Amino acid sequence: MFNTVPNPIPARMKGLNRAEICDVNFQEFVRGWSGQALPKPAAGEAILDGSALDARGFRELFESQLISRHLDLMARVLRVQNKVFYTIGSSGHEGNAMVARATRHTDPAFLHYRSGGFMAERFRKLPGMDPIMDSALSFAASAEDPASGGRHKVWGSKPLWVLPQTSTIASHLPKALGTAVAIEAGKRLGVGLPVPDDAIAICSFGDASANHATAQTAFNAASWTAYQKLPAPVLYVCEDNGIGISVKTPGGWIAESFRNRPDLDYFFADGLDLAAGYGDVLRAVEHCRTTRRPTFLHLRTNRIMGHAGTDFEIEWRSFEELCAVEAGDPLLRSAAIALESGLMSPDEILALYEDTRKKCFVAAEDADRRPRIETLEHVVAPLAPYSPDKVAAEAIRMPTHEVRIKAFGSEEKLPERQAPKHLAIQINQALHDLFAKYPETLLFGEDVAQKGGVYTVTKGLHKAFGNKRVFNTLLDETMILGMAQGFANMGMLPIPEIQYLAYLHNAIDQVRGEACSLQFFSNNQYANPMLVRIAGLGYQRGFGGHFHNDNSVTALRDIPGLVVGCPSRGDDAAMMLRTLAALAKVDGRVTAFLEPIALYMTKDLYEAGDGQWLTEYPAPDLALTLGEERVYNADANDCVIFSYGNGMPMSLRAAREIEAKHGWKVRVVDLRWLVPLNHAAIAKHARECARILIVDEGRFSAGIGEGVITAITEAGFGGKPLQRVCGADTYTPLAGAAFLVIPKDEDIVAAAGSLA
Repeated sequence: MFNTVPNPIPARMKGLNRAEICDVNFQEFVRGWSGQALPKPAAGEAILDGSALDARGFRELFESQLISRHLDLMARVLRVQNKVFYTIGSSGHEGNAMVARATRHTDPAFLHYRSGGFMAERFRKLPGMDPIMDSALSFAASAEDPASGGRHKVWGSKPLWVLPQTSTIASHLPKALGTAVAIEAGKRLGVGLPVPDDAIAICSFGDASANHATAQTAFNAASWTAYQKLPAPVLYVCEDNGIGISVKTPGGWIAESFRNRPDLDYFFADGLDLAAGYGDVLRAVEHCRTTRRPTFLHLRTNRIMGHAGTDFEIEWRSFEELCAVEAGDPLLRSAAIALESGLMSPDEILALYEDTRKKCFVAAEDADRRPRIETLEHVVAPLAPYSPDKVAAEAIRMPTHEVRIKAFGSEEKLPERQAPKHLAIQINQALHDLFAKYPETLLFGEDVAQKGGVYTVTKGLHKAFGNKRVFNTLLDETMILGMAQGFANMGMLPIPEIQYLAYLHNAIDQVRGEACSLQFFSNNQYANPMLVRIAGLGYQRGFGGHFHNDNSVTALRDIPGLVVGCPSRGDDAAMMLRTLAALAKVDGRVTAFLEPIALYMTKDLYEAGDGQWLTEYPAPDLALTLGEERVYNADANDCVIFSYGNGMPMSLRAAREIEAKHGWKVRVVDLRWLVPLNHAAIAKHARECARILIVDEGRFSAGIGEGVITAITEAGFGGKPLQRVCGADTYTPLAGAAFLVIPKDEDIVAAAGSLA
């Protein structure tokens, strides 16, 4: 790597921890340097012959490296005093400061946890910002942390366009690509972007993370996009330190795996040597910015001081190997460059080193005295913001009449002028209205464009609004949801479609771990509003098996901050879509619209041809309130049936039979909103009725019914006669056997008999 390295660690230092060794190592190296210095370069001169980095740039990068290093050292010391709560450090990766220097603060950055050097350098992009104090507040979990408000140690900054990531393993790569694609889409649509038109998206990760399925998804989608000559200016920065916690990456694997990958342009840079590496980093950044192609920057790094403070490498790594790794400390090479070039003397380097140490500890002690989060209300404040009055006003705000006429084709074709229609058509009409209302709306997924979706729910949207706003994606739900986050980051309103609920499960972390966490971990400074359409639930005749009849609503129930609406009829669907879009626009919320496939084309309720499940299209100035239920036979109080989705027509049919059989007056409540459940409304109906039935097409374990029972019990009405009718704990089988495991009309009637 370079010749001027310290001697092997003497025996007297074997008892020290590795952080202390690296600290002493640096100081002894500088003190012991005896080489010949060149004449001191001027600020604008190359730091060494042939280097693309000038002396001023090197000095600033070196300072950023030292800030990153001393934040790590400070964290190791103060963690044992409970003044700092995070010790996954950046030591050995400080060369990523070069990427920050070569890019702009308006290039959205999605960073992994070893990005201290990058952050310290990016702070230079705007005057008056303090990388040390801001970082110290985050390390200390202070409520004054400008990135997350003390909710997590994250690298993030609103003014610097660093979107906070938690300790992700590659799950941020899809949304980084999505952001890059969104920058280009915003320009084509004429949507005002929050970043310059030539911005690029930056995404850093480790060599071990590059093997993760989510990372491979993102790389494949980037290549797939570029192969079609579509611009996707994402800079993927693989910081290759050769190890993932304790599992070594095979030598040469990253280069071999990515150097010849089609339509993912490969560059290598030595992140251990600022003078040698900076020119290559510049070339990669310039290539990405000018060609607008996905670019893979393979940055050589090292990992010293272990994976984290709790990683005692001496227990699983030989002493000789540790010494060799520590001899490759990039700060030693930076010190050598400073000395060899004549830019700094040993005393100047050591003075800067100790001054940086002092600033980090002073900032950390100050941060420790600042307020921390002390109440649950404070913790959850940014998780699920809700402005009911503003949301209500936005939901009923109509597009202009002229815009609606253009969207639907003519005055006569306006949906409110049409005869009652089934669910699928009313969803389609409502989507047309949303597209007319919000020019920044995009709808995308598998088969949604020319085909109009496998159930024709999106039919006509592509023709009405064009390929820029309605388009097909590759068959990859992870990437669909990653792209949605990218579009949302750039100020658009994405409506991604997940073709079947079963297809969501392998991509659910893009909602659970990424989309819904952004407001929380950024203290509501960043949001990625979206409306995710998901076709699902059971009872779909003609198809079988759990991939087309998936009733696992549980996958959505425990995601903090998510809103899930599930309509059973067309008018509710249209009004619910308006509310979900308003929640996204006003409060930045991530929302999901769960569409019961089996009810898409349903027309009849009691008898064939009665048309009682068709509805009129609600006027465009009507919407639902979040949590608002629909009540049938509201004056009845002998029995109440709670249900949703496919359970609603079944419950209404069963209610009529129960009334005939037992003489009871039966109230039927359509919950409509599954996450969060409206506990107050559930308690109200339970209080007013003598008996309670819950019809839940989900499974026995962890279904919606459990939440309804909890609401009833906690309200003090658990002693009333109560029965739950739900699906069995099994996958859905093929053909007619499916109806053995999900509720039927007769099951509801039988359950009522047990309450008599």
